[in-house]
Order: sequence, then C-alpha cells, then structure tokens
Amino acid sequence: MYRDTVGKVTVGVGLMLPDAKAAEVLPFVLGARAASPGEIAAEYARVDSMTLGRASAFYKIPSSLELTQQTIDAKLKSVLEGFEADLRIRFPHYDALPDGVKMALLDMIYNLGSEGLFKGFPHLVAAVEAGAWAQAAEHCMRRGPSEARNAWTRQQFLSAVVGTIKADAENWLIRIWWQIRHIWNGLFRLST
Repeated sequence: MYRDTVGKVTVGVGLMLPDAKAAEVLPFVLGARAASPGEIAAEYARVDSMTLGRASAFYKIPSSLELTQQTIDAKLKSVLEGFEADLRIRFPHYDALPDGVKMALLDMIYNLGSEGLFKGFPHLVAAVEAGAWAQAAEHCMRRGPSEARNAWTRQQFLSAVVGTIKADAENWLIRIWWQIRHIWNGLFRLST
C-alpha cells in the first residue's frame, strides 16, 4: 500500500482503497501466507499516517503486506473493463474511435472515475462526441497527475488529429487519382 498524490491509500496500479475495510477484502500476503484482516487494517493505518505522494517504495518496510502480481493484474483488468463499459455507454461510437483517443479516455477515467470525467470535463466530452480531437487535447488537463502524464494524454488526442489528416490526405489523393484516370480515359476515347 502507498499514498497517492492526493493522500489516498492506494495499492497496485492506482487502485484507491477508501478505507481499511476495502483493503481487507483483497488477498494481501505476508511472505508466503495470507495476511489476516487485523494485519491488513494495521498496514492500512500505518500507510495512511505517512507522508503523501511519495514513490511506492517509500511506504514499504520488511513486514509490508503485498498483493501478488497476478492479483494486481486481475484487479487492473477488471477495473479497466468496467471503465471501458462506462465509456461505451457514454460514447456509443467508442469502439470506432482512434486508438489514441481510447487510450486517453481510459487514462482519464481511470484517474478521475466515471463521474469525474463525464461531469468534470464537459468540454472534453463534447469534443470527443464531435470528433474534435484538437479541442479534446485542449480540455484534457487534470490537477493531480504529473505534467508528463497530462502531456502524454494530450498527445494521444493529438495523434488522432494527425491520423485524421493522413486519412483525409489519402482520400484526397485517391479522389485525385480517380479524377486523373477518368480524364485520361476520356482523352484516350477521344483520340481513338
């Protein structure tokens, strides 16, 4: 367990634990054995009393409880699948969105929660609904995540702008090619 940048006790890949009871339902281990609910509550209290926003290693001591990597991966997958379901409900065209946009939205919803994203970022939501990726990039900055993480999220939206421009350019070139071919065929028919 560790404390995130806003002081919430967290475990694994950013899974916030609102209280010791939430931690007690997870399969923490101490070495090779399962941790007891009392040990989990004590570990939660110890971490909760420490300085916030440090690297996770700062909170670790030799007797720290841990989750197995398999458990961390399973929790992360479950949370992401739930958030993706929320995104599909809010954006019925979610599966057709550019990959960068989906990654940016997943990062934001993972950080903010569904309500935090949908209610806290109405301009971003409107931009995504309109397919206005540059506008989405303008409205994706959050308080809390690092500058680098916000820049990465912004870049994901901007990558969709580049992808759209490339697709438009390719479509334009195809249209021009067909026009030239049509003109060429017309000229060829006139000359015969």
